[in-house]
Amino acid sequence: MASEGVHESDDVSDETDDHRPAPEPRGDAVTAAVAAGPSNGESVRVDSWIWSVRLVKTRSMGAAACKGGHVRVNGERVKPAHSVRVGDEVRLRHEGRERIVVVKRVIRKRVGPPVAAECFVDNSPPPPPRETVAPAGIRDRGTGRPTKRDRRELERLRDLPAAGSPDDAPDPHRGARGTARHDTRRGTRR
Repeated sequence: MASEGVHESDDVSDETDDHRPAPEPRGDAVTAAVAAGPSNGESVRVDSWIWSVRLVKTRSMGAAACKGGHVRVNGERVKPAHSVRVGDEVRLRHEGRERIVVVKRVIRKRVGPPVAAECFVDNSPPPPPRETVAPAGIRDRGTGRPTKRDRRELERLRDLPAAGSPDDAPDPHRGARGTARHDTRRGTRR
């Protein structure tokens, strides 16, 4: 039972028995980035770092970008195992866009987007505007394949030349109407 004035749920002392540091407040980006960093001055691979700061979706995509020559550190093409240091400029060409970042903090583990944004300075040019593309002919469920008439209407909407347009070269095996010539008496081709 509890003694006078002190309930069982009250914390009598601030010390814990296992000498662990108190948990750090959540949302502190700097603390989380420090915790994700390498210990004892270890280096971090460039493929791991670009994955950790969320420039690529997977580490293997980071390694593939390095192998393909799409990653440059301080102007040099690098292999996936190249070490990254604070102050390095990393250029990454990924998904048709070039990202230029300067390393502020070296981390090894993948962290959330707010924490990742604290680990680099983004000097990238703005992304190109998205082109407004018309939907690709959405059809009702169960209507089946589009007919030739439907296909031609879709091509007209998309401003594509039709398959049988006058721009195409004439087919020598086709008649004036664009169909194969048949002998009407016997049902055979001429």
